Amino acid sequence: MGIRRRTAAAAGALITIATLAVGGTATAATASPVPGVTHEENPRVPEGAVWTEAYFPSADHSGVELHADVLRPANLPSRARTPVILAVGPYFGHSGQVGPEGWTRTGPSSRFADFTTGTGLFARGYTYVMVDLRGFGGSTGCLDWVGPGEQADVRAAIQWAATQPWSTGKVGMYGKSYDAVTGLVGNNLRLGALKAVVAQEPVWDMYNYLFSNAVPRPNVTGTPNAYNGIATLAQLADDTDRYRANAAYEASHPECLSDNLTNNNNPDAGSAYWRARDLAARAKGTSTPLFVTQGFIENNTKPEDMQEYLGNHHGVERGWLGQWEHVRGNETNGQGQLLQGRAGFFDEVMRFYDHYLKGIRPTVHDPAYAVEDNTGVWRAQPTWPVASSYTTAKLPDGRYVDDGAASALAAPAGQQWDMEHAADPAPPAALRVTPLSAAGDASSYYSWSTPAKSRLRVTATPRITLNASAPGNVMVRLWDVAPDGTAVMFDENVALIQRAGRVAFDLKSTDWTFEAGHQLGVQLGTIGSGSWRDTPSGNTIEVTRARLGLALQNPRFDVPTQGDRSPFLDTYLRQYTRTITDVGAGTFPLALRDRH
Repeated sequence: MGIRRRTAAAAGALITIATLAVGGTATAATASPVPGVTHEENPRVPEGAVWTEAYFPSADHSGVELHADVLRPANLPSRARTPVILAVGPYFGHSGQVGPEGWTRTGPSSRFADFTTGTGLFARGYTYVMVDLRGFGGSTGCLDWVGPGEQADVRAAIQWAATQPWSTGKVGMYGKSYDAVTGLVGNNLRLGALKAVVAQEPVWDMYNYLFSNAVPRPNVTGTPNAYNGIATLAQLADDTDRYRANAAYEASHPECLSDNLTNNNNPDAGSAYWRARDLAARAKGTSTPLFVTQGFIENNTKPEDMQEYLGNHHGVERGWLGQWEHVRGNETNGQGQLLQGRAGFFDEVMRFYDHYLKGIRPTVHDPAYAVEDNTGVWRAQPTWPVASSYTTAKLPDGRYVDDGAASALAAPAGQQWDMEHAADPAPPAALRVTPLSAAGDASSYYSWSTPAKSRLRVTATPRITLNASAPGNVMVRLWDVAPDGTAVMFDENVALIQRAGRVAFDLKSTDWTFEAGHQLGVQLGTIGSGSWRDTPSGNTIEVTRARLGLALQNPRFDVPTQGDRSPFLDTYLRQYTRTITDVGAGTFPLALRDRH
């Protein structure tokens, strides 16, 4: 590895520029790293850290050059070997994460300053590295939406971090949203140097962020445009010439932006493009210790294919799963409430890292999974999901007109644009009170279970199969209906019926407890929701042989664990609660079949 040094006079930053051999294999440098810049010299550098920068090639022999900001503990010698916490993503540009942040001086991104400060990361003897994916920040290349190129970037970043002279060779990954996705990619790469991944609110299969079973979402064009905007952010005048030249890569390669608008608009999930980005399927047989968080009622990175990913992953798992929006495990609202409801996120994360990167066995026992259901109560589980029994509900035949008529339960208006930012709007007032008729209308029809004889939980990933008489669209919604007709829509998904015949697809993963006497309502019909950009066929669609597969859990055997009601749960209930009139007695049972 050759090392060159230069001074960025305007920034006052000394920068280490390291060049790896093509292919991502590095050898330890013989020269000592440049000391770098401290917090006292530049307030953008976290207290207790020393900042340097580095450049190295991606692992795909493409000529892409990746940029890294390196934060080392200031209290250690420059060559002291430490474990490395690595974050890889599009949000680490020096001028801002998704837009200009008003900085007047260059410096490392503050994206996860809450993490480094809240954990005392540098005092604990960890190095923290932020790597820009290709096309973002100080890295060259064209955006690749978690495809083979970005996967090569993740590979190169892990290998580089593991082989620096100041690294113990043990790497952990940390992120939320897009940089949680790159953590899932890291696990899928099966690299021995990667010892632990913390992934908060990721996307488990990239297809699902833009499409649902061949039906485009409204952000199918908005999301690529948003990331083009991030990739072309103006960087700061006092950055180095090299950083600024890399950041301006798209100016001389305009095809990067145009290709990003067209590459991911294929609605076929089985295409080669989307198979390469199906992280859940590609996780089969992986074993990196994994700590995840996921909101079941997320309105941005939704719990689709989570169960498949976790089922394919065979390593140690930790998880916080519950009823929250797109938030971090440590995040609080203006009233000081934890938005995920459970205390001690950073403490648990560091016990996880200390165990797998330093070999320090924790003295505190953390449950493998801490799960909050819709009652706001937390329980501990050895895995997720845990099912007491499985049932297949045989739904009555019915018909609907695929006319795209707006439902009385339209989605709250909002705009979804990138993984890190999606609107959390209040619903229009009229939607809170509009009653629904159990008879449905021409655009949908309902099926009902018999009342539950005891408390039970619908968990895991419901799956619908049906025969459709004509091409068109179908939406399936699940309702929890109380005896007085008060109902909450707790799960939904849609699909394009490309030809008459058999249709099958998963709904979102869920964890929803029914009280005794409540009924499950299943609504089938046209896509009367603003959450998809469907094209109504106008066809009358006869539905026959519809079956709903459910995993059920007995709450009687829950093991309580620490946690409060997450605040977003009440927002969700306000948005998605209706009164349904004239609910039928039920045609299929909703009952546990275990032996307890």
